[in-house]
Order: sequence, then structure tokens, then C-alpha cells
Amino acid sequence: MIRMLLSVLLVLVTISSSLGKPEKPVTKKPKRVPQTLSRGWGDELIWAQTYEEALFKAKSSNKPLMVILHLEDCPHSLALKNVFANNKEIQKIADEDFILLNLMYETTDKHLSPDGQYVPRILFVDPSLTVRADITGRYSNRMYAYEPSDLELLLNNMKKAKKLLKTEL
Repeated sequence: MIRMLLSVLLVLVTISSSLGKPEKPVTKKPKRVPQTLSRGWGDELIWAQTYEEALFKAKSSNKPLMVILHLEDCPHSLALKNVFANNKEIQKIADEDFILLNLMYETTDKHLSPDGQYVPRILFVDPSLTVRADITGRYSNRMYAYEPSDLELLLNNMKKAKKLLKTEL
């Protein structure tokens, strides 16, 4: 009987001591839950679900929209996605300064395919809902295409879209 009481007492003491431990202090920024909408382009970024939602968010937040059109099994899309998702500076700027949308299908808006329906391609749309035809990649036959080696150009174009926004609107 005494043994059983001591066992119960020991269990109670153990439980009460574990409940009394203070919680760990909150770190500077809680980690976001990954979204399936990222499709691997940046799990910690906030992605719009549809083109219409992205346009609404761009207009209401006065931020430019960055639209990434790609295919899941395209080797060029996969290569660009890997370098995009692993570049800390691009991820930071995308998180702070852009409304983001990635699409694996064509939209009905022909403004998103001004020079053809190839992938991957990245277009910028300003808050006045105008596709920025002046922010392009380095190819004349695929003006909005980027390759993994073009990451610096993409970063500069992101900065340009952000800067033009402040000076033009």
C-alpha cells in the first residue's frame, strides 16, 4: 500500500514539475507555415491563389504583382525554381515588396502572354494593373524568360519594378 502511494506521489510530482516549466521565450519572428500555393518557389512567402485575387491585392496594397508562369515537369522551370527559392535576397524582396502569384496554366488575360506562351516566364504588373512591358529578360525572342544564370537580372528587374512604382505612381 505504501509502495503504491509513493508511486502515485512520484508520478504526481513528475507531472507537476513538468507543467511548471516556463515556456521558451518567443524568438524575433515566428516561422510561417509553408503554403502549397508556393509550389516550391518559396514556402515562406505569401502567394495569391488566382490571378484575379493577385490583381485585387496589388491594387489594394499598392504593391507590384510578380507573376511566374511555369510547368511542374519542365526542366527549365525546375532549374529556375530551385535558384529562385534558394536565393535569400530574392526571397526577402519578394516577401516584403511584391504580391506573388505562380501559375502552371495560362490565364485568359492575353496581357500575360505578349510574346507567346512559353515557360518559365516572369512578368510584373503594377498596382494600376498595367503589365510592365519595359521590364524584360535578356532574350529578344522570349522577352520574359529567365534562366538560372539570369538571377542577377531578375533581381535587378524586381528592384526596377519596385523603384518605378515609387517614382511613377
